[in-house]
Amino acid sequence: MSIGRKIGIVIKGLIVSYAVTGVLLLALAYAVYRFRLEETLSSLIIIAIYVIVTFVGAFVVGKQVKEKRFLWGLILGLMYILIITVVGLLISKAFHVTDTANLTTAMLCVGGGLLGGMLS
Repeated sequence: MSIGRKIGIVIKGLIVSYAVTGVLLLALAYAVYRFRLEETLSSLIIIAIYVIVTFVGAFVVGKQVKEKRFLWGLILGLMYILIITVVGLLISKAFHVTDTANLTTAMLCVGGGLLGGMLS
């Protein structure tokens, strides 16, 4: 399988990840509205969503790539968090890369991608 085909598969995995992210964040928004969840709990759920969707996206990628799946899962996790970071920078113009929460979230996304690739 060519590298271009593998990159296309990663892009499809990212699309799956972001689609699932959208659905889960909408469900969270409803839960926050309906049940008046606290901000701390909402933040933890958002991080859990990021980990879950990178796992799912990497699992999809790993099933299709079939070689070095962990590597392609890792790449998906990196791309996922990179895109979120860039969008965050463009929207708020106030993103601190060295913030511990941001670094932890990034590592969890990469770990979710790595695990999803390995288990696919």
